[in-house]
Amino acid sequence: MKTLDNFPYEKVLVLGLARSGEAAAQLLYDSNVSFRINDLTPIENNEVAQRFDQLGIEVVTGSHPQSVLDDVDLVVKNPGIPYSHEIVEEALNRDIPIITEVELSFYLIDGPIIAITGSNGKTTTTTLTYELLRAGGLDPLIAGNIGKVATNVAREQKEAQPVVMELSSFQLKAIEKFKPDIGVLINITEAHLDYHKTMDDYVGSKLNITKYQNENDMLIYNADDEWLVNKVQDSKANLLPFSVSGKNKDGLYVDHQQVYHNDELIVYRDEIALPGDHNLENILVGIAIAKQFNIPNNTIQSVLKTFTGVKHRLQYVNKIHDRFVYNDSKATNISATLKAIQAFKQPIILIAGGLDRGNEFDELIQAFEHVKTCIAYGQSASKIKEAGERNQYKSIQTVDSLEEATIKAYEVSQEGDVILFSPACASWDQFKSFEERGDMFIQLVHKL
Repeated sequence: MKTLDNFPYEKVLVLGLARSGEAAAQLLYDSNVSFRINDLTPIENNEVAQRFDQLGIEVVTGSHPQSVLDDVDLVVKNPGIPYSHEIVEEALNRDIPIITEVELSFYLIDGPIIAITGSNGKTTTTTLTYELLRAGGLDPLIAGNIGKVATNVAREQKEAQPVVMELSSFQLKAIEKFKPDIGVLINITEAHLDYHKTMDDYVGSKLNITKYQNENDMLIYNADDEWLVNKVQDSKANLLPFSVSGKNKDGLYVDHQQVYHNDELIVYRDEIALPGDHNLENILVGIAIAKQFNIPNNTIQSVLKTFTGVKHRLQYVNKIHDRFVYNDSKATNISATLKAIQAFKQPIILIAGGLDRGNEFDELIQAFEHVKTCIAYGQSASKIKEAGERNQYKSIQTVDSLEEATIKAYEVSQEGDVILFSPACASWDQFKSFEERGDMFIQLVHKL
């Protein structure tokens, strides 16, 4: 298993454990790099901290004293810890570099890195890319924000084995040297402002995916976003655009019937198994990457005819008395839910709600052309209802829990309706993750 060689830092603080912090700590320990751990969970309830304490590592838990930064020349931060955190602010005051474990993985990977980011569609695009490369015989690995910690994957990677990484703005904000051989910007919409505070900071973090690229690298980007088109011109990488709205001879595009790469027909749209026009962006990116690895068209076509998506992303769950039920728990922002409801022509019973991040929901309500009823739950329920009242949309019912929302959605539905769980909010008011939330919804559907 790989370890860090010629690592330029002598004393590291691992701030926050969870999966990425544990992986970073284990890598540092195995590499004989001096480090300490600081985690808020008290050690008596913290099995990971206990393990490293028993190994002789300095562990500080239960609070965040500024002394944990003494003699430290690097902070490896859990991506979810905001920059307003007291230790992060103090580290910046002391000019101590801050990275996430994704940056550590860059020291280990020996082979092509494909890094994918965007406000929506990251997981679907990353998974589709992985499937395309696997079908092409390339034995890829998948890592990053998709559930597999990048450093753990990097430690097992063999020479020249491609690594496909889904990266969030949280991860990309804290990089020093990390650069992909192929970077992808799927789209940019307003998101995570509770963390980034401003759109400039959010977008700047996303653009870090190409910050250190050079003329030997490639950046695949959405040519339908004029703002993004202007920003990527500063990249030193070779630019490859894609478009779902018009002809684009220098890259990838679609028309009413077909999908093209450099004017070469790749697949007919009615042969694609992945539902929803919004998924065309993800498909074009997957094709673009596959073509860079010279994967034959017939192989690409075979994957696109069978790939139906990923769990918690517009996932078909069941048909109950002629109601079609979909789980889109990964829709943690309004833009993602807009795309979900636009994927259906049938009447929709929408279940939405979750953590109140300060968003207003007028844009969502105004797109309720096919939404017969919205069942809103959780912290954001009252805000969704208020947005409905402002926009003269009266068919909104509020409940407290996801269980109540699921039962109510079925009660008000009719044969032929789509029951769509697409929250437009983060999960953290009632769940630890969107995965836990989606799994709960699936269980509730099966109980029905």
